[in-house]
Amino acid sequence: MTTKTKKDFTEKMQNWAKRRIIELEKEDLCGFIFKKGSPSSGMERVRVYSDRGMPSNRGRGMFARAFMDHFPMLPIEEDGRLNDSALRENFIERIFALRRWRLMAAERKSLGNIVAFHTVHKLQIMSHSVKHYRDLGRLVAQGKKLGIQSLYKQYEALFMQAFSLQATVKKNVNVLQHMAGYFKKQLSKDEKQELQEVIEQYHQHLTPLIVPITLFNHYVRKYDQEYLKDQFYLHPHPIELKLRNRV
Repeated sequence: MTTKTKKDFTEKMQNWAKRRIIELEKEDLCGFIFKKGSPSSGMERVRVYSDRGMPSNRGRGMFARAFMDHFPMLPIEEDGRLNDSALRENFIERIFALRRWRLMAAERKSLGNIVAFHTVHKLQIMSHSVKHYRDLGRLVAQGKKLGIQSLYKQYEALFMQAFSLQATVKKNVNVLQHMAGYFKKQLSKDEKQELQEVIEQYHQHLTPLIVPITLFNHYVRKYDQEYLKDQFYLHPHPIELKLRNRV
């Protein structure tokens, strides 16, 4: 392929990518999956060639690059990476979180709405990043000092940035112990011991996350725990997906 041919091809691909992105803007996308290794749609480690014809697996598909630049906060993944159960769960969790944000943001913008949204997502945010949990809390607390448009824009960016960080066993244990504190006065001695045993079994990778989550949901209903029953951490996506069933 001559230099001119390469240039013409690149220009055509870039023009096609721009047109396609404009079309996709109308679709209200909440996530996007790229094709692994594709010269146009590969998200990472795409084989590219230098001017001397030397191959390197350090490239990114032209469409993928343009798409990611245009939709920086949109959850994205490669089809091959979705075979990893942790990455798959994180990707789907981000999709549902973004969808909930958009539904809320489509309503009349107000400080009250964003405070309510933040409140029910606190523990879910914490499971991804304690730093973002604190930063978002400070941002909401300063809401009256910011213009409402600026508040929404800054919150969305930090919110989606938090969810781009993967939840881990250690982070989840921190949240589980935090939730246990809400039952100090309600649980019996045996119930407290059982709860701590279940959390520790998850910590030791002996049981999946769904086990302590199921027990917490039981206690939330049994003792009508007002704060926790609205937390999306306990139900971030449909249970039918079984994303928390892996050890």
